[in-house]
Amino acid sequence: MRGDRAGTETDRPPSMLAPRPEDGNAPAAKSAPRLLRAVGVLLGCFTAVLGLLYFIVAGAVLGAFLLWPHTRGRAYTVLSEGARRLTVLDRSRRSAFFHDTFPDHHSSDRAVLSYLAARTYSGLLCSIVVGLLVFGVMLAGLLTAGIFRATLTWQELLTQLVLGSVLLFLDVQGLRSLVALDTRLARECFGPSEHEVLVRRINELAASRAAVVQAVDVERRRVERDLHDGVQQRLVALAMLLGRARRSKVPGQADALLEQAHRESQEVLTELREVAWRIYPSALDNLGLQEALGGVSERCNIRTRIEYDVPGALPTPIESAAYFVVSEAVTNAAKHSSAQDIFISVQRYDRYLAVLVRDSGIGGADPAGSGLTGLHSRVAALDGRLDIHSPPGGPTTITAELPCA
Repeated sequence: MRGDRAGTETDRPPSMLAPRPEDGNAPAAKSAPRLLRAVGVLLGCFTAVLGLLYFIVAGAVLGAFLLWPHTRGRAYTVLSEGARRLTVLDRSRRSAFFHDTFPDHHSSDRAVLSYLAARTYSGLLCSIVVGLLVFGVMLAGLLTAGIFRATLTWQELLTQLVLGSVLLFLDVQGLRSLVALDTRLARECFGPSEHEVLVRRINELAASRAAVVQAVDVERRRVERDLHDGVQQRLVALAMLLGRARRSKVPGQADALLEQAHRESQEVLTELREVAWRIYPSALDNLGLQEALGGVSERCNIRTRIEYDVPGALPTPIESAAYFVVSEAVTNAAKHSSAQDIFISVQRYDRYLAVLVRDSGIGGADPAGSGLTGLHSRVAALDGRLDIHSPPGGPTTITAELPCA
C-alpha cells in the first residue's frame, strides 16, 4: 500500500544509529618546541598544586553543605564553577605551551570535576618525578666533583654510575608517561584538537572519495551488464522476429510473428525503463521523493508499506541517496530474502533524514556485497551513516542517516 501512515510503535525507528566512536588513532597535532613543552610541564605541576589547594579549601568550606540534601545542589554548582575556572586555566596552558587548539566544547560539571581531580593527581605525581630528577642532577654534580677530587674508588664510581643510570631511565620514562597522561586527560575533557579534527576529516574525505569512485565504477559495470544481458538480447530477438516476419511466405504466419515482436518490444521498453530507473528516476525531479518511493513499491512483487513523514523540501542529493537506499534494499529483499512484506520509513528529525527499510525475510545479507557497498559509499559521500543488521533468520534492517543541513 502506498503512503500508508498507520503502523505500530515497533515499526518506527526507535533509535537510528549509535553515536560515532571517536577515533583513538587520529594523528596528533604538531608538537611544540621541547623547551616550550618543558615549561608547560613545570607550569602543570604548579596548576596541580592549585587544584589540590582548591579541593582542600572548597572541601573545608562546602563539605557540610554538600552533605546536606537541601543545600547540596547549590554547593555542587559553586564547587563546579570554581573547578571550571581552574580547568580554563589548564586549557590555556595546553594551548600556549603545547600548541593544542581545542574547539569550543562545554563539558558537564561532573566531567570538569573528574578532569580536575585526575589532573591534580597526575600533576602532583609529575611534581614528585621532576623533584627526583632535580635531586638526581644534584647528586650527579656531587659525583662529578668527587671524581675530580679523587675521593671515590673505581668500585664506588661504577656502582654510582649503574644506579644513577637506572634511576635516570626510570625517572625519564615516568615523566614521559605522565606527560602522555596529561595529554589524554585534556583530550577526554576538551575534545580532540582542531588539528586532529581536520586530519580526521581529510582522511574521511579521501576514503569517501575513493569509495565513491569505486561505487560509480561498479554501478557503471552493472548498467553495462544489464544492457548487454537483458536489453541487448531482447533487441536481438526482436530483430530476428521482424526478419522472420518479413521473409515469411506462409499466410498468417507474418501476422503472428509481428504480434510476437510487438509483445517483445513492450517487454524491451519495460526492461529499459527499469534500467533507467536504477540509474536515476525521473520521478524524483518531477514528483518528489514520496512518489518515487511509491513507484518502487508498485514495481516490487512483495507487499510493501510506506511511512513517509518529511515536511518541506529536501536537497536533491539527499533525495537521491534516500531513494537509492530504499530501492537497493527493496531489490535485495525481493531477490534474496524470501520476505513476505517490507516496511519502509522515511522521516525527518531536525537536521537529518532517517531512512529505515525492514523486511521479514531470512536475513544473512552480506554488507560487503557490491550493492550494499555502493550504498555505504553513496551515503558516506554525503557525511551520512548506514547501518545494516541482518542476522541469520532475519529480519534484515537497513538504516541510514542523511544530514539535511
